[in-house]
Amino acid sequence: MKRVLSNKWSIMVFVLPTLVFFTYIVTIPIVKTIWYSLLSEIPAIAKDSHFVGLDNFIKLFTPARRNAFPGAVLNSLMYAGVSVFIQLPFSLILALLISSGIKGESFYRNAYFIPVVISSVVVSMLWQRIYKDILPAGLELIGLSEPKNGFLANSNTKMWAVFIPSLWQYVGYHMLLMYGALRSIPSDIIEAAIVDGASGPRLAWSIQIPMIKPMLKVCLSFSLIGSFKLFDTPWVLLGRDAKDLPALYMYVTMFSSHKYSLASSAAVFIVVECLVFTVLLNYIFREQNERQPGRARRLSGK
Repeated sequence: MKRVLSNKWSIMVFVLPTLVFFTYIVTIPIVKTIWYSLLSEIPAIAKDSHFVGLDNFIKLFTPARRNAFPGAVLNSLMYAGVSVFIQLPFSLILALLISSGIKGESFYRNAYFIPVVISSVVVSMLWQRIYKDILPAGLELIGLSEPKNGFLANSNTKMWAVFIPSLWQYVGYHMLLMYGALRSIPSDIIEAAIVDGASGPRLAWSIQIPMIKPMLKVCLSFSLIGSFKLFDTPWVLLGRDAKDLPALYMYVTMFSSHKYSLASSAAVFIVVECLVFTVLLNYIFREQNERQPGRARRLSGK
C-alpha cells in the first residue's frame, strides 16, 4: 500500500476522476456564471449579447423603487446576526447542559436533533400552518389579534416569521457539534478544574469553551454561510414572487423575470460574500490564537 501511495502516477489515477467530476460540476459552472454576470445577457438568450463589465453589479445596488436586492442583502445580514448572537449561544448553552451528565442525556440530545433530519420543506409547511391557524387561534384566546394580512404577509413580521423556523430547525445541529466537542475534552482536565474550585459557569467559561474554540469556529462558518444562501424555508413561506433574501432574488430574477445576467451577478455576489466572511472569520480566530501565547507569557512573567 505504501508503494502505491508513494507512486505519483498511482495518486493521479485515484485523484483524476474526482478532479474531473469536481471541475465539470463545480468549477466550470462558477466560471461561466462569473462570465455571464459581465455580459448584457447570456448568448443563448440574446443574440446581441455584449460585454458590459460591472454594470450588472452596479444595477444590483442602485437605489430604485423596484430594486429589492439591497433590502435582501440587509435581511440576510440581519438573519446572520440573529443566528450568531442568539441561535449559537442557545445551542452552546444546550450543549453545556446536556454534556454535564444530566439524567436523560441521550433523550435530550436526540430530541433537539430531530428537526435537523426533517426536510426543510416539511418544517416550512409545519410553521406555515402554525402561523395561519394555530398562532392566531392562540392569540384570540388571550384577547389579541394577529397582524394585518397575517404574519407572513405583513411587512413588519414576515422576515421574523421566516427566521424563526430556520433558527429552530438548526439549533440541534449546532448543539450536537458543540456537544461532541465538549465530550472530547479529556476528563482529567475537567476533574482537575473541579478540584481547583471551578464549577458551573466558571468551568464552562474558563475551561470548556476555550477548549472547543475550533468547533465554535466551524459552527460560526456554517451559520454565516447558511444565512447568506438561505432559500428553501422563505421560498415555501413567502411564495414564488418573494425577493426578500439574496437567493430568492437570484431565483426569481432568473426564472420568473428571465434576466439571466443580472441573476448571475447576484449569484456571484452571494459566493463572494460567503468567501469574504469566511476569510474574515479565519483571520479573527488566527489573531486570537496568536495573542494567547503572548498573554500566557506575560502572565508567567517570562
